[in-house]
Amino acid sequence: MAENKLNLFSFSGNIKILHLSWIAFFISFFVWFNHAPLLVAIQDTLGLTDQQLKTLLILNVTLTIPARIVVGMLVDKYGPRIMFPLLLGISSIICFFFAMADSFEQLAAARFMLGFIGAGFVIGIRMISEWFPAKQVGVAEGIYGGWGNFGSAAAAMTLPSIALFFGGDEGWRYAIALSGAIALVYAFVYYNMVSDSPKGSTYFKPKKSGGMEVTSPADFVLYLVMNIPLYAALALLTWKLSPAGVSLLPESVAEMIYVGLIAVYLYQAYHIYKINHPIFTTPVPEIHRYKFKQVAVLNLAYLATFGSELAVVSMLPLFFHNTFDIDPVLAGLLASGFAFMNLVSRPIGGLFSDRFGRKRTLTFCIAGLAAGYFLMSQISSGWPIVLAVLATMLCSFFVQAGEGAVFAVVPLIQRRLTGQIAGMAGAYGNVGAVLFLTVLSFVSAQTFFLVIAITSAITLIAVQFMDEPKGQMAEILPDGTVQMIDVH
Repeated sequence: MAENKLNLFSFSGNIKILHLSWIAFFISFFVWFNHAPLLVAIQDTLGLTDQQLKTLLILNVTLTIPARIVVGMLVDKYGPRIMFPLLLGISSIICFFFAMADSFEQLAAARFMLGFIGAGFVIGIRMISEWFPAKQVGVAEGIYGGWGNFGSAAAAMTLPSIALFFGGDEGWRYAIALSGAIALVYAFVYYNMVSDSPKGSTYFKPKKSGGMEVTSPADFVLYLVMNIPLYAALALLTWKLSPAGVSLLPESVAEMIYVGLIAVYLYQAYHIYKINHPIFTTPVPEIHRYKFKQVAVLNLAYLATFGSELAVVSMLPLFFHNTFDIDPVLAGLLASGFAFMNLVSRPIGGLFSDRFGRKRTLTFCIAGLAAGYFLMSQISSGWPIVLAVLATMLCSFFVQAGEGAVFAVVPLIQRRLTGQIAGMAGAYGNVGAVLFLTVLSFVSAQTFFLVIAITSAITLIAVQFMDEPKGQMAEILPDGTVQMIDVH
């Protein structure tokens, strides 16, 4: 058991990397959700409709779908030390643009582009997997993800007060611009204080870039199938923005996007074939194989866990404000309870995975998730507000413990592909967010929670098809020799 313990009060070696990485992720989430607790002020300032507000929520999580796939490939190729500062720096500029927006169209464009910063999560997953052994990687990834994810709660807790401090109808602009400035400064801090892997260790890179390597023809087909929902989510958003939805895009532009998505999918499928065509003629040696079904199950599990968290964090301040008719600042503080649980629940999910089994822990968390969202679907104005907050935090525990359990498995599938696997699972989280937020734009909040509960129950069945990671995985060193890496 002692092997699993981490001295979190240290600031050297792998603990230093852990702290610097979760802070980078924390800042990225702080910026990503800096609009959620300020929606009422933004709506009042620019005279937005409720439908326009809901559109901003969906736009905020959409670009993250392709961004996590692309950033996953780039971090495997170039390393986290370059990619995290680059992402924070670019996103800070977009954040300033959002703060200065004076129309719905400008807000929408900035919010869409800011979805890019949600890909930061993938970068740290690869970084932590390089610095921690298999017996500690679950809890280390849990701490990284949980403490970093708390950035959304910190935004809900602090930004309304910061906006009030600056005062006036434009206070929200200063609060959002401040978060962008913090991201820009930390980009330089991170670059100067980390390295991609411990001294003397090899940073394994994919043999080819442009798509994930698979190891059997059946896995190739499954990979192509699992890519379809990523494009379907973008098509769903396009439909939402077309005249059939909020009329932000003309019908002709929407049709062009549909055709473009099909073309890009076919191009990607061709590229994936180019990378993997040898598997159709030469079987991959057993020592180098991995099962893509592991990735597929984790994708679905992250859709239910992180996808629902993204959706709920986006709408919860407004839900509490409307349901209980309370002050927006208080609503933001109460809603932060959902993300507040990240501090302990996601690390617990990772720790339990390390100690009690990864499949067993994920099963337990997804079952709790389904029950928790069913409970939240019963919340109404007749509930005592304290009870509503407690129900929210109970559900949140299972949501984030489940996220920790998912990413306790991701680094143990294939080391050199960790960024891409994390990117795909992370993208599925955003697919879930787009799906759930689109549902929310048509139904009541109670029905929205019930849909997530049903999705979680279906995911619970899928998790039973996952294999428990065991034994070792093989990676090839630059000199051609094989290195075996423990996965249990």
